[in-house]
Amino acid sequence: MGNRLKKVAVVGLGYVGLPLALAFSKQGYKVTGIDLDERKLQLLKEGRSYIQDIPDQQVKESAQRRQFSATREMHRLREADVIIICVPTPLNGDDEPDLTYLMQAAASIRDHLRRGQIIVLESSTYPGTTREVLKPLLEQSGLSVGTDVFLGYSPERVDPGNRHYPLEVIPKVVSGITDKCARAVEDVYKTVFQTVVRISSTDAAEMTKLLENTYRFVNISFINEIAQLCNSMGIDVWEVIEAARSKPFGFSAFFPSPGAGGHCIPVDPLYLQWRAKQFGATSSFIAASREINHRMPRYIVERIKEALSRESLSGVKILVVGVAFKPNIDDTRESSAIQLIECLQQDGAAVSYYDPYVHEVRVQGKLLTSVHISGNPVSQSEYDCAIIAVNHEGLPLQQLIDQIPLVYDTRNALKGMQGTAKVIRLGGGTPDSEGNAGIPLRD
Repeated sequence: MGNRLKKVAVVGLGYVGLPLALAFSKQGYKVTGIDLDERKLQLLKEGRSYIQDIPDQQVKESAQRRQFSATREMHRLREADVIIICVPTPLNGDDEPDLTYLMQAAASIRDHLRRGQIIVLESSTYPGTTREVLKPLLEQSGLSVGTDVFLGYSPERVDPGNRHYPLEVIPKVVSGITDKCARAVEDVYKTVFQTVVRISSTDAAEMTKLLENTYRFVNISFINEIAQLCNSMGIDVWEVIEAARSKPFGFSAFFPSPGAGGHCIPVDPLYLQWRAKQFGATSSFIAASREINHRMPRYIVERIKEALSRESLSGVKILVVGVAFKPNIDDTRESSAIQLIECLQQDGAAVSYYDPYVHEVRVQGKLLTSVHISGNPVSQSEYDCAIIAVNHEGLPLQQLIDQIPLVYDTRNALKGMQGTAKVIRLGGGTPDSEGNAGIPLRD
């Protein structure tokens, strides 16, 4: 391996931590994964993965090579040459950063810290966290950052379900509290990632992650607003986007949807907004984008009510197709499709869902189970309306438009397809005044 550092500990074995741990083990490191979730630990002990992108065989092979093991024992941190923190950093009920998991992990590291260790934070957070929060806490050990131990930040860039960009080929931004810290982090990550981009400070690296996801959040919200404008004017937004993207410069295509979801895109901008307010600043773009994103599910509900010529959806049987936050994954965190189900239920609709990746999901405290519609036309005939919320590959789209009278397509998944259903597309150019044909409800 050509590196004197042989042992890595990854704290937090979720969507970020487990793939990272296995990537390091693949390069010859002996990796200890640390997590407090007994279910995860038991599955890993059995050689089974709980993350869709990680096949069971990859877990088994790493364990068989004795390159990876999982435990809840924090004292194992002392054995590691490199400690990487990949714990959740959610928002609290007031939409402020909740660093509870990070503080707990950092306290455990502090209690087992030894001279020469490299500590890297990968969790998404606001600019200043590594320097103002993590550094002082670690130095309570009596060891000095930059001299005795080395601290850095490297924003995770995991993209669940993306088959085109495996973890190791995604360029890795790295940074350190001091120049020596940055060099240490860079040297470690170069052994795993094809491209490493070292920048000047941990604050800049933390801001890099927030910029990436705020950029996406603002543009997703903007295109959803354009979709609403196009719909009102009788213009097909999908055609407009395709025409605009023919320009080889100055335009990046984003597409309408029920709203931005996932573990980062709707959350990271609020981290940035919170931090900006501490400096007496604010982002009007983030505020406006959040409002647009929040009202998208309600906008869709109102379009369906107009299509059915109803003032409420009481008694209407609706099938929501897809509840993950993006196509071809089983992750429902901050999913706009779940928010859509909540809005439909609040309006009185009887809602079922189908998702080949998500077998059950909790909505407003109630557990819902995916129905089985593929190859089962009888069950499909029971619905008054279907909403395509997520365009998973392999959905039985033809069956939907042949057997359900109204289909609302939020993803342009039905482009070029023909069937007996009345199809309405989000931003598809049908003015609201023309969406009132009135479709009889199923008995």
